Amino acid sequence: MSLHIKKGDRVRVRTGKDRGRVERVLEVLRDSRGQVVKVVVEHVNMMRRHKRPSYRQQGGIQEKEAPIHASRVMLVDPKTNQSTRFGVGRNAEGQKIRISKKSGSPV
Repeated sequence: MSLHIKKGDRVRVRTGKDRGRVERVLEVLRDSRGQVVKVVVEHVNMMRRHKRPSYRQQGGIQEKEAPIHASRVMLVDPKTNQSTRFGVGRNAEGQKIRISKKSGSPV
């Protein structure tokens, strides 16, 4: 199981036109080995799609989020609200959890 970035995490964008934004992860895309490769982040890397009208739906310009590489985002510590690295620890039940390097609190 990969403990890197999961759906619903709050992340800060490190590079690109949306640098500095803190948003939620909507989707995690993995490769054939199960490694996290790309993530879809809410309101980040917006793209426009021109849709032709059909008998079912109306045409127009639709906006949606495009995936960005996982190395371009960093987890946000819920305690300090700053981007942080994280390590792996165990809770009282013995399950693996992610622990913030800055504050030591679970992510």
